[in-house]
Amino acid sequence: MIIENSNHQDIEEIFRLYRLATDFQRTKNIVLWPEFERSLIETEIDEKRQWKIVINNRIACIWAVDFSDPQIWGEKNADPAIYIHRIAANPEFRGQNLVAEIVDWAKKYAEENHKRFIRMDTVGENIPLINYYKKCGFDFLGLTKLGNTDKLPGHYHNAEVSLFEINIFGVN
Repeated sequence: MIIENSNHQDIEEIFRLYRLATDFQRTKNIVLWPEFERSLIETEIDEKRQWKIVINNRIACIWAVDFSDPQIWGEKNADPAIYIHRIAANPEFRGQNLVAEIVDWAKKYAEENHKRFIRMDTVGENIPLINYYKKCGFDFLGLTKLGNTDKLPGHYHNAEVSLFEINIFGVN
């Protein structure tokens, strides 16, 4: 298993995994991801914020990181944190605890970047997903109604989000 930055040659596979994730979301009757702008993914790749897990020369999982997420985290955005977005697993690799691998990687990545928190969100109250993220080490901080979402993808508009956090130093 290798964790490395995605590159421009991965873009078609990234979008394939997003489509598969959206198809999976549809089967669970939860909020669906919109079709993301290609320019967003290209920017993340150029800024080395788009990541992948590679197993046997195949992309098993992708995600993006950011160091700021004010429209979702509000005042907490001032905290030293990394924000994980859009985890999408290749269905052929589901069940291999890839989010736990991302958490292990994120703890090191956060420390290297002098961050105290690892944060994530998901739209809505998806109880199985909440429980899975808790099992992977995240604290569930609850649901919050978003205010200004004009710079966020469409699935955030008029939405409540579930917030998750890991304090890598283990204390609040």
